Amino acid sequence: MEQNLPERNEVPVSMTWRLEDIYETADLWEKDLEKANALAKELAGLEGHIVESPDTLLKAMKLFQDTMETISSVYSYANMKHDQDTAEPENQKLIQRAQMAYVGISEMLSFMDPEILSLPEERLKEFYEEEKGLEEFRVTLDDVYRMKEHSLSKIEEKILAASGDMAETPSNAFGMLSNADMKFPEIEGEDGEKIGLSNGRFVPLQMSHNRDLRKRSFEAFYEKYKEFKNTFAALYDGQVKQQIFYAKSRGYESTFKRAVDGNNVDPAVCDNLIASIHDNMDKMHRYVGLRKKLLGVDELHMYDVYAPMVQDYTVKVSYEDAMAISLEALRPLGEDYIEVVKEAYENRWIDVLENKGKRSGAYSSGVYGVHPYMLLNFNGTLDDIFTLVHEMGHSMHTYYSSKNQSFLNSEYKIFVAEVASTTNEVLLLEYLLKKAEDEKEKANLINHYLESFKGTVYRQTMFIEFERKTNEMAEQGIPLTADTLSELYLSLNKEYFGDEMISDPLIAYEWSRIPHFYYNFYVYQYATSYAAAVDIAHRILEGEENALSNYREFLRSGCTKDPVSLLKIAGVDLSTRKPIDSALKIFDEAITVMEEISDK
Repeated sequence: MEQNLPERNEVPVSMTWRLEDIYETADLWEKDLEKANALAKELAGLEGHIVESPDTLLKAMKLFQDTMETISSVYSYANMKHDQDTAEPENQKLIQRAQMAYVGISEMLSFMDPEILSLPEERLKEFYEEEKGLEEFRVTLDDVYRMKEHSLSKIEEKILAASGDMAETPSNAFGMLSNADMKFPEIEGEDGEKIGLSNGRFVPLQMSHNRDLRKRSFEAFYEKYKEFKNTFAALYDGQVKQQIFYAKSRGYESTFKRAVDGNNVDPAVCDNLIASIHDNMDKMHRYVGLRKKLLGVDELHMYDVYAPMVQDYTVKVSYEDAMAISLEALRPLGEDYIEVVKEAYENRWIDVLENKGKRSGAYSSGVYGVHPYMLLNFNGTLDDIFTLVHEMGHSMHTYYSSKNQSFLNSEYKIFVAEVASTTNEVLLLEYLLKKAEDEKEKANLINHYLESFKGTVYRQTMFIEFERKTNEMAEQGIPLTADTLSELYLSLNKEYFGDEMISDPLIAYEWSRIPHFYYNFYVYQYATSYAAAVDIAHRILEGEENALSNYREFLRSGCTKDPVSLLKIAGVDLSTRKPIDSALKIFDEAITVMEEISDK
């Protein structure tokens, strides 16, 4: 690991995404920014008239779709430019302008929902009969009527829309503080070299076989977050308060109810997840006990959580090899699928390497009419291969939705967003297990599988409990301070990891580094999606009749049905506890296999 991260201009061009596919020049971005505002103004000029006739409603909906498609491209470009180097002043200006434009357009168009809802639902049905072109917008219009109970007057909607830019402040400030302004210390590596800590380097260091290095990097990393605990607490408090503001404004009894209703998902889906996890907490504790045994330690600490349970086995893979592995692993999804993945690799859809100021983590971002993009921070670990196929799953979901649906109908809900990504991870794992040459390699892969369950199912459920409890505290008037947040997080950590784990005091500050806490109840969907993906992938690999074709239909369907119904197309019913319980049974079986291998 090199001492310092490269500057952005030092990263090989071949390892960067080609944002020129969206806008070849800055002038073209400016023109689309102007175009988006012009379209919005034209649409705003129809205020008071959009439901006069089927023709006027169709005209309004076409303008709305064109406006949102254009501003989405403008925003996505600016966001990715910013994320590739968050410290670059020009990138900061770009994203701020894009955010202001997005909020301004939302404010201009805030009259639409109240005006549409002034049309009786029976009359809307007649509109569909009289103007067949409206069928393209049925999903969007029906969703407006679904939310009628929580829609406000034109003036109130305008005020809420105008507040959107302000509401982004906690999230924006969190990103700037954690990715750009915080200066992490250097620590001494195994060979005496100096290693600059960063958000991107933290987990790879925690995966080291050197326990002393893990301990020192853990302590140095979280001491830095502890140093800024009050600032992070204030930012998170601001995030929760804006969610409460919007929930109350729209007549919801809680922030959580508003969040899930926005995705058209029954709150019972999340409640079922939490209930299943609590009923199966013994499996997590069993896993922790196995980890302690295989690491051979008297005490298991939080800096031992990422350490491979397979001793003296390190996977280091080049990006080129990771791409080749992914192509083979994903072949069960069809040759046309593979051809698009190749295109992503060959035509620079991916920003691969970490550089100074780059946003931590990984994501996929769709740009309708162009292609999806992926941000990685590739370090050559086994986890990085899984991250690659994970983000490729998101991108392929976006690719197929965009190719088969209009812009508005392609925008699948967050609830189903993690299914395609995790299905890819399961396919990769099964491929690597089949190729494993010895028991140690197989054990290392099962170790990864267990880590995925621990991190995606249990950990994300712990996160949603933290998020729900902190929102409930704020709704009850309990202040969200660094101390109350840290005490809650530490108590949840102890509950989930059990008595075999020493919950080191510094882990209490882990909440302060989790960007997903600014995503408005996003995290539980990782766990539900993981359960769905395990089921889908295994049925595809087993050659179950129609499993692949049904899954591909799911990928093409965008948001044309509610999320739970979409997953039923792929053969998974998340309105019940069955998918979660089935997945946890597989987790338990994997623990048994790991125990058997370790006893040989």
